[in-house]
Amino acid sequence: MYIHEQPDWPHFSWQKDRLGGSLGLLRQRYGRLQGKLDALGFPSQSETNLASLTQDAYRSAEIEGERLELEQVRSSVARRLGLEIPDEVPSSREVDAMVDLTLDAIRRCREPLTEERLLTWHATLFPTGRSGMYRIRTGAWRDDSSGPMQVVSGGLGRERVHFQAPDAARLPAEMSRFIQWFETESDQDPLLQAAIAHLWFVTVHPFDDGNGRIARALTDLKLSRMDGGTVRFYSLSAGILAERKDYYRILELTQGGSTEITLWLEWFLGCMDRSLGRAEESVTAAMRRHAFWHRHAHTNLNDRQRKLLALLLDGFDGKLTTGKWAKIARCSSDTALRDIQALLERGILERDEGGGRSTGYRLVEG
Repeated sequence: MYIHEQPDWPHFSWQKDRLGGSLGLLRQRYGRLQGKLDALGFPSQSETNLASLTQDAYRSAEIEGERLELEQVRSSVARRLGLEIPDEVPSSREVDAMVDLTLDAIRRCREPLTEERLLTWHATLFPTGRSGMYRIRTGAWRDDSSGPMQVVSGGLGRERVHFQAPDAARLPAEMSRFIQWFETESDQDPLLQAAIAHLWFVTVHPFDDGNGRIARALTDLKLSRMDGGTVRFYSLSAGILAERKDYYRILELTQGGSTEITLWLEWFLGCMDRSLGRAEESVTAAMRRHAFWHRHAHTNLNDRQRKLLALLLDGFDGKLTTGKWAKIARCSSDTALRDIQALLERGILERDEGGGRSTGYRLVEG
């Protein structure tokens, strides 16, 4: 018996004593991160917001096996935020659709969720009326004309069925009840509301395709209401992608059980905590970049030096040598050596241990 076939569906219950500690620690981490973000200047906040929204749209599509071009996603987000970025590229209709869904949920979080809004989201995701090679119903609930809706993961020939959704005949009543719950004021912790919204929507699976992406958009909408519409500094979709196998495993376990959903809530809160942990690393890096450029606001640097210093601040992969500098900056080895020597004299760079032709250089901290 699936969870949606239980007589008390959708009246969920859980063990509060098993969640209290996780909620408290998550709130502390969230507050600490928000404080760090508030300490950043506006340019760094915009950079963090752009990076997080880009990851959210890009990773949400990737969870479903749809590989978008990352630079297209970034450019699409930047255009919609009114930000100018270097190396902006045109974006495809599929990219713009995913970005529009993500931004509508986050930036218009205070607007009510309605059936029309959900149907519009779905039509936006599939502007051609097709999912890959297959024609689907867009902007409408599924009708199960091709058989019952089964939730699967894995590529063609390797599909794994995790559960079967409610019959299409139940969808009008199911979605009406879901939307009413979603928009009803509650004193329940918003983090728990976000977790329940995600599980509930995925369980009902009201569309022919795109249910996962819309479920994550609904989760973002709930979390954005908690944020108060502030700058987005984390990506839950990136966290789910990193733990995709566990995500589908816990969904399958929950679908085959009762409406007691403690295990799902524990996993969701844990995933959220780990997502915030990755965000903390990103915000700390942004603070480091902000502090560095503030210290060197009046330092005379050429374009090559600025480019390579930016790469080092972003976490250069491997050891930076004179040869790598010359290749990246597209200059001669002699020019690269002069660039590096000038930064050594100013105390911006220092030599790694060792020497010879493979001498490496790193940023001076502090």
